[in-house]
Amino acid sequence: CFESEDIIHVAGKVDPERDIEIVNTELLLKDLDTVERFTEKWQKAAKGGDVVAGSQAALGARLMTHLAEGKAARLMTELTREEQRSVDEMFLLTRRPVLYLANVGESDLPEGNAWAEQVRDIANSEQAECLILSAEFEAQLADLDEAEKAAFLESEGLSSGGLQRLIHAAYRLLNLITFFTHGPKESRAWTVVTGTCAPQAGGQIHSDFERGFIRAETVNVDDFVRVGSETAARNAGIMRSEGKEYVVQDGDVILFRFNV
Repeated sequence: CFESEDIIHVAGKVDPERDIEIVNTELLLKDLDTVERFTEKWQKAAKGGDVVAGSQAALGARLMTHLAEGKAARLMTELTREEQRSVDEMFLLTRRPVLYLANVGESDLPEGNAWAEQVRDIANSEQAECLILSAEFEAQLADLDEAEKAAFLESEGLSSGGLQRLIHAAYRLLNLITFFTHGPKESRAWTVVTGTCAPQAGGQIHSDFERGFIRAETVNVDDFVRVGSETAARNAGIMRSEGKEYVVQDGDVILFRFNV
């Protein structure tokens, strides 16, 4: 979403709306082919008396009409639980969640420009999220230390870099959260699906953590950084002891107690 004498667009002109349409059309055509093949299989089974396949074939016909109208499969929301399972079985490309990134020049941060506004409008029409960032700006940011980064971001009216915002947006889109473990040798970040309970989160580290789970001692990462250690967190009364039903929260620092 910017013009530069150093960069030549493959189509000779900056037009994000056209570029998005080309990609979406290719994805829709692929999905149409996939749905057609599944529908033919279901129709064949339905002729043999399979009632479930008959319902699936009807779903396939509806879905082909939906896709032929230029609508992504993810926008077909009025589905029963059984229909959702059938659609998921096809692994459709346009069923996947979408995040739009508008890459603008540094001078157009943070709000973007007219091209970025086109991308934002398309994202809104698809109930998707749109981020405005500048690859040029991010490249400069990567070469700075933490203090310089903070000053540089402030000069541009930004609270965080584009890469950090991209990671957070992607995690939200994929329904993921991060928890941390801390030890004398290293601190680690771990990714789990939102709603994961403490034993299963521990199982991401080692199966013994889940199998022999006793409790999870946890504190929020911001509080942990503020006080500096697990011992200080306990002394401050902010370290909690949680059982096997505890749902891990984004930003938890967890010490797993287990016995096998």
